[in-house]
Amino acid sequence: MRTITLIALSLAALPALAQDGLQRCRAMTDSAARLACYDTLADAARVPAPPARPAAPAAVAQTAAPVTAMATTAAPARAGETTFGLPESKRPEAVESVESSVGPRFDGWGPNSRIRLANGQVWQVVDGSSVALPEGPRKVSVKRGALSSFYLDIEGLKTSPRVRRVE
Repeated sequence: MRTITLIALSLAALPALAQDGLQRCRAMTDSAARLACYDTLADAARVPAPPARPAAPAAVAQTAAPVTAMATTAAPARAGETTFGLPESKRPEAVESVESSVGPRFDGWGPNSRIRLANGQVWQVVDGSSVALPEGPRKVSVKRGALSSFYLDIEGLKTSPRVRRVE
């Protein structure tokens, strides 16, 4: 706690030190010396600039075209459903819902149950809900919720478990 207080007080004193430098420069009567003093203060406060680019605009224009062509051909074309529910870094486009079905042996779910859809995706129930149903195939849709959550809507039910994709 002492360290944080010491750092906060040190940071609070920095503007006062800069103000002293400005007042010192302002008090100078010689114009050239005053200008040099202000330049020194400005150089001390300046953030380093990024490295300069070469001054050959023709070369830049020639290299820009192949780079964009490679970028467009290198991007793999994926269907939105194959990446639905995956983390943002692995998902190129946003899909709001996925329609599928569950197999004929589906009889409900419990906490942490894994549900395999007909399209090959596997979703795990992450809330504490549980429902027992008569066995049979059902149409389902996984819909995007708020704050990166997903809900499994099952045909004929009013309840939807919160799920996350595991496969």
